[in-house]
Amino acid sequence: MSKIAILTDSNSGITQSEAKNLGVTVVPMPFFINEETFYEDISMSQTEFYDYLARDVEVKTSQPSPETLMETWQRLLLEAEEIIYIPMSSGLSSSCDNAYMLAQEEEFEGKVFVVDNQRISVTQRQSVIDARDLAAKGYSGKEIYDILMRDKMESSIYIMVDTLSYLKKGGRITPAAAAIGTLLRIKPLLQIQGEKLDAYSKVKTLKQAKSSMIKAVHMDLEDRFHDPKGDHFHFAIAYTADDTEARQFKEELMAEFPGHEIQMDPLSLSVSCHIGPGALAVAITKVSDELA
Repeated sequence: MSKIAILTDSNSGITQSEAKNLGVTVVPMPFFINEETFYEDISMSQTEFYDYLARDVEVKTSQPSPETLMETWQRLLLEAEEIIYIPMSSGLSSSCDNAYMLAQEEEFEGKVFVVDNQRISVTQRQSVIDARDLAAKGYSGKEIYDILMRDKMESSIYIMVDTLSYLKKGGRITPAAAAIGTLLRIKPLLQIQGEKLDAYSKVKTLKQAKSSMIKAVHMDLEDRFHDPKGDHFHFAIAYTADDTEARQFKEELMAEFPGHEIQMDPLSLSVSCHIGPGALAVAITKVSDELA
C-alpha cells in the first residue's frame, strides 16, 4: 500500500493546528489588506481579520503561488508516494485549474491528483476527511480521486448573508441592487450545489433565514437525495465572526434531525472577504458508499 498525503487549502476551514491532529496538510490562502499580504491562520487570526474588516479597509483575495504549491508537493513527496490535493471549487476560483496544470508537469504526473469536486468550506473539509479515511482503508490515489469526483454533486450549502456590501465590492451584484437590498433590509439566501453560487431566496430576519435553510435541507433530503431523515449524510454549520447565532442554529438543526452529529466551523477568511461578518450557513454531504 502506497503512502498517500492529503492536502487542501485553508478555504476548507481546517486550521493549521487541526491539520496536524487530522494528519493532513493545509496550504494557507493569501489575501491582501491595504496591499499588504497576509496568510490565514499564520500571519493573521480570525479576530484580527474582522477588526480590519470593520474599519472598511480594502481587502483582496488571491491564491497560492505556483512556487508555493510545487514546493509543498515536493516536500510531501519526500515521504509520500502520492498526493490528493483538494482545493476550493473551480467554480469559485481559478486556483483549482492552475493546480491541475501544474500537476501535469513530469515530476508530478501520476503522483499528484487534483480533485475538482466543487466543494468549499465545510463540504470541502468533509472531502478531506473522506480522502484521509479512504487512504487509511488502502485505496490508491487514483481510486480516491475517482470516488471524490463521483460524489462531487452529493452535497448542498445554503448560506445567509447579513449584508450585501461585500458582494457588491466583489462584483457579485451591482451597486444599485446592493443599495435597494440595504434599504429594504433584505438578507439574501444563497445556495451552492455543484460549481455555482446562486440566489436561493430573500428574507428579512435571521429567524426567517434559519427557517428557510432548514426547509431547504428537508426538501433536498426528501426530493433530491431520497433520504428524508438524512441517515446517510454529514451535517455541518459554518459562520463568520461571532459563533453565538451558529450555536443556537446548531441546537435548532439537531432538533430537526435528531441523532446527527453536526460539525461547526468558522468560514475561511478568504471566503469571508466576499460575504462579510454575520453570515450563517448549513451544509449536508452524502456519506461515500465506501465509508458507510
